[in-house]
Amino acid sequence: MNISQAAKISGLSPKTIRYYERIQLIDPASRSENGYRDYNHKDLDILRFVQRARSTGFSVEECRQLLSLYQNPERHSSEVKELVQEKLQKVEDQIAELEHMRNTLKELVTRCPGDEAAQCAIIDSLAEKEEH
Repeated sequence: MNISQAAKISGLSPKTIRYYERIQLIDPASRSENGYRDYNHKDLDILRFVQRARSTGFSVEECRQLLSLYQNPERHSSEVKELVQEKLQKVEDQIAELEHMRNTLKELVTRCPGDEAAQCAIIDSLAEKEEH
């Protein structure tokens, strides 16, 4: 099947598939006699795997690791679990950081009257200088 069909089935755009081939995340598809990319069922399985991993938040490099494990019948599930646990910890850290940012922004919003005056508690707070 051609790249448009593979894209539709995998949930990736043709541009993304070509990019993944160019950066060698996935092997290039074989070429038909007319020179067009020709994807088989194995290629589609890999494309769907990458699409799901990317939509779960894994970076290209993390996908490279996951693909290596996916394609290795000698893999240990402990390796996969460790990789996913590391990703989960990063996501939890990001969530905590975002919650802190949200709380700070909420506090700033409540401190500003939002009127026509030049005085602004938000600007004052952001411009606070540390005493040395």
